[in-house]
Amino acid sequence: MTTLTIRLPEALKAALDEISREENRAVSDIVRDSLRRYVAVERFRSIRRKILPFAEAQGLLTDEDVFKAMS
Repeated sequence: MTTLTIRLPEALKAALDEISREENRAVSDIVRDSLRRYVAVERFRSIRRKILPFAEAQGLLTDEDVFKAMS
């Protein structure tokens, strides 16, 4: 593992500390999980932007269209 140093507004640090106490988890674990989720969402959005034109060309415009095509 590597170390990352960041600066946070006092209010955000206080909120993290409060959640850490409530959940009995280390702040670093909470931040690590949050970053992991953020990266996953951003990767998904990037892939979605790339494939959207191909899906639209096939008539897949909504979640329902995708569900029907997969069923």
